[in-house]
Amino acid sequence: MDARNAPLAGQKAIVTGASSGIGAAIARAFAAAGAVVGVNHHGDVAATQAIIDDIARAGGKGIALAADVSVEAEVQAMVRDFVAREGRLDILVANAGIQRDALFAEMRLADWQRVLDVNLTGQFLAAREAVRCFLKQGVVEGVSRAAGKIICMSSVHQVIPWAGHVNYAASKGGVMLLMQSLAQEVAPHRIRVNAIAPGAIETAINRPAWSTPEALKRLLTLIPYGRAGKVDDIAKAALWLASDESDYVTGTTLFVDGGMTLYPAFADNG
Repeated sequence: MDARNAPLAGQKAIVTGASSGIGAAIARAFAAAGAVVGVNHHGDVAATQAIIDDIARAGGKGIALAADVSVEAEVQAMVRDFVAREGRLDILVANAGIQRDALFAEMRLADWQRVLDVNLTGQFLAAREAVRCFLKQGVVEGVSRAAGKIICMSSVHQVIPWAGHVNYAASKGGVMLLMQSLAQEVAPHRIRVNAIAPGAIETAINRPAWSTPEALKRLLTLIPYGRAGKVDDIAKAALWLASDESDYVTGTTLFVDGGMTLYPAFADNG
């Protein structure tokens, strides 16, 4: 395969939360780039199979991986079974995430805890299993210059406060320092760890923010670039971070947000 057209040829990847939205787009992009992709889901069998069928029609290979990323035993089994089947793990995209929104005084402990369990602990558990694989296998010549690559899915809300969503924002702030601390620790082993921080991306999780002309108009006041993001915008960034094109990049958050973190309210001097 031409490395320019298949930069992940021969590599094995797991994408968590890949049955829809950003995760599904990344799974498709990685498969198109030559990787075998484990498509993780938490119960949405039909949607996952549709993605795997799409990948197969395009000439790629996807494998359904059922697991709740917040449950240690399920994550361990998911990674163990994938490696037993495919022989190796080269890339993890820790993408699974949820929102359970409420004003702070009305937020239930269960909703606080569930968001932290999935969005932060889920990334810890998946990344830990990936690192264990990478440390065992080391750099595989002819596959990648790195022993392994991890991409954590964060959010612009790792730096932008978000009233009414404190559990989500806290989880993404935690992802930022999880990623940076892990990157620092494992870089000597030639393991690269980075994050992507999407802005307003058109997915089901935030449909009310963009699905009507009025809502979209309000949203665009926050985006200097003048459009909402698409899932493929994130998938392309993930593909670059997973490839050897970014081999000297680790410990970095790549903001893909149309300028949302530029605080557009201050564009006219505030």
